[in-house]
Amino acid sequence: MSSESVPAEPLRHHDEGVWLVQFTGRVLVVCPGCGGRASVVPRPGLAPPKYFSALFFQPRRLSCAGCGAVAEWAPGQKGAGLVGAVVGGTEDPFFRRPLWLQARCAGRILWAYDVEHVDALAAYVGARLREHHSSPTMAMFARLPAWMKSASHRDEVLAGLARLRALAELHRPTDRSDAAHDRGDRPRHHGSLLFRGGPY
Repeated sequence: MSSESVPAEPLRHHDEGVWLVQFTGRVLVVCPGCGGRASVVPRPGLAPPKYFSALFFQPRRLSCAGCGAVAEWAPGQKGAGLVGAVVGGTEDPFFRRPLWLQARCAGRILWAYDVEHVDALAAYVGARLREHHSSPTMAMFARLPAWMKSASHRDEVLAGLARLRALAELHRPTDRSDAAHDRGDRPRHHGSLLFRGGPY
């Protein structure tokens, strides 16, 4: 049998239980100063966190290369506990700025934190076979909305993710997606994360 007659193996995706917060190493947001693209990153000089849960409490810095805007974020305090960020939705978890990577897709808003997040979503959406190897409690892929997982929306979602990937290369205020304008919307409220005595 020739190799041409052997059907190609369907694209597989192995979900190892990655958390959404793992994609917050660099979050692209709409700058509060000029409206262009700004970045939210861990505050420089910090030691790498030992556990994923520490990412909810890691101090962050917002900076814009276009206008020079800078802002700092640190977790709040409630009694003896730290109040961490809540991930999810069309605003960044720390400064609550609209995400830069947003696009209208299938009658909804498709969003991502950065290109690494876009590529992870594309690998999942594009796969014909999806395998799960972990508890869905904090796993990102298990918590995706049904419309993104639907085979009927696969091509549309992949096209939307391609638009987000291209948008990540742009930075001027006029480049901003119409889906990323201030709309006063908020991510679904799950309550702030509270850890007694710190995130460990």
